Parts: sequence; C-alpha cells; structure tokens
Amino acid sequence: MISARHPTERHLTRVPLGSRGTGAKVVTTEREVDSAVFDDEGHDLYVLEVRTLAGSRRQEVWKTDGERVGLLRSIAEEPDHLPELELVTVGKAGLHTALIRPQSFEAGRRYPVIVHVYGGPHSQMVMADRRRYLLDQWMADQGYIVVCIDGRGTPARGRAWERAIRGDFATAALEDHVSALRALGLKYRELDLSRVGVWGWSFGGYFSLMALMRQPDVFHTAVAGGSVVDWRDYDTHYTERYLGLPETKGADYDKSSVLTYASRLKRPLLIVHGTADDNVYLVHSLRLCEALNRAGKDYEFMPLVNQTHMVADPLATVRQYMRMMQHFDRTLAPSRAAAAP
Repeated sequence: MISARHPTERHLTRVPLGSRGTGAKVVTTEREVDSAVFDDEGHDLYVLEVRTLAGSRRQEVWKTDGERVGLLRSIAEEPDHLPELELVTVGKAGLHTALIRPQSFEAGRRYPVIVHVYGGPHSQMVMADRRRYLLDQWMADQGYIVVCIDGRGTPARGRAWERAIRGDFATAALEDHVSALRALGLKYRELDLSRVGVWGWSFGGYFSLMALMRQPDVFHTAVAGGSVVDWRDYDTHYTERYLGLPETKGADYDKSSVLTYASRLKRPLLIVHGTADDNVYLVHSLRLCEALNRAGKDYEFMPLVNQTHMVADPLATVRQYMRMMQHFDRTLAPSRAAAAP
C-alpha cells in the first residue's frame, strides 16, 4: 500500500495480511513520492518508482518478501538543471505551498508571480518530487516566481478538509489561495503581489476563471485551459458527489458555475481548449465565449485543433506554452521588476 507521513509525501508501506493495520513497515525513508506496479500474473515481483525532493528518480525491482533484486536503467534525457524549489507551510490552516524561483534570481528584486493551480479533488500540486516542477522552472526562468498551493478540497488532509467544497466548488479553495498568497508575500519580499497571474488546466482552468472573475483584486491575469465552465455539462458520476442533483441543488450549481460571474470579467484572459477534448467538452469554452460576448467583455481564445484533454502533439504543446507566456509577459511585464523596498 502507499501511505504518507506528510501530505506532500507518498511512501510504499508493507502491511501483513490480517493485521488490521498493525505491523506496517515503511519501505522507503526519504522525502519522496512513491508509486508501485505489481505483477498481475502471480509472480512475486513489483516495480517501485521513487521520486525524491532532492531530485533523484529511479525504478527498482523488488520481491514481495522485501528483497530488492534490480534497478531498471533509464535512457531518458536528463534536465540541464533541477528546479529551484522551496516547499513551505503558511498560515493558521497550515497551507502547503511550493515556490519556484528563476535560476537567475537576484536577491533584493521583486518578481511578478504566476500561480500554477489545480485546486480541486483527487490531485495535489505540492509534492516532495522536485522533477514535477520542470515546466514551472521554465516559466520562472522567463522572469517570474511560480507558486503552487494546495487548499481545502485537495487530497491527503483528512475527510473534513476534502469535504469543505461540498455544495460549492470554488469559495473555500479561493479563500485558501488568497490567504496563502498574502502570507507568502509577507514572508518573501521578492513576491510582487501587485502582479499576479494564475493558470491551470482542467479543474485548474476552472479555478483560474473563478479566481480572475471573483478575486480581480488579487489575480490580475489568467490562462484557463480545458476548463469546466458549468458543472451541469460535466460527468454526473464526478459532479454529483460534490454538488448533489441539479434538480434539487440548482443554487449550488449556479454558485459553482463560471457563467454566473462572467459579466464581472475586467482582467486579461486567455482561454485554451482542445477541439477534440473527450473529457471536458469544447462546449464549455464555447458557452463561456458566448457569455463574455454578450457581456461585452474582451478575451482571447486559442483553440487547439484536433487535440484532446491531454494535448499530445509536440508542436501544439510548444505553441500553447509560448502563447501562454506571451500573454503573461504582456499583462505582467516581468521586465519591469524593480528593487524591493
């Protein structure tokens, strides 16, 4: 089984059958994130993947009796630099955050901030795995500090923490992100909170839209990709666990819908969506565009033609991220970084 001594970690743990949890032994000991694949044909072998906060990544072959029998050789290209990562917990609620500074970071200067967000169930942004932040490092190297935050509604913090979003997908998560950003701004003067962008994909795109429309005093520009816009148009097996039935909980669906707040948009927004998205259908972004058009709001829309929810085409991926950084460069102006007071 996979267990955690800290919400940012995952450790492979051996538990004897019939022990009711007693006699559990953690196989790994570093600050790390583990995953394991077990043989399904009756052999007593499994492959353990280890990704550590220090930056190492390896795949080991183990026997189920606890004997390590080999290491799988990797031929993957190694990054030139590992991310400049700092994990820090802030605020009374103990919000876990990650900061990624540019390699050329200069003490005494202030940098615009990009919040890379997911913000919803089943996924965390802040983990003890340095290599998961390679894209964030590339973004930071353009003249930003990238921040990730796990607020209420995300996993690994207990039942009450995860159920805080019941009936309202956005409010608690927004409150936690605003609280964490302000606490980080007080702790680290290099964060220029007068220039904050936010971006995410899927639930992270949804969160980015809600952040921009509901908290424009905090979030000054956004890129929203593959975003749910109205939860009535998303999978019922997912949505109804949190919002209930739309026939009886219509007010909760309205409260959690981006369309409810579309007329409030007053900050720069780039919408990105794959036209063949098989998870969050394109209709979400089209409905948002229609609502913004009717409200007389300016925005940009980048369709990724023939791309699904997981953009697989390398050139489309490059163009997407270049366009995204052009948006942030234009709206946050990293070249205007001034000396910290």
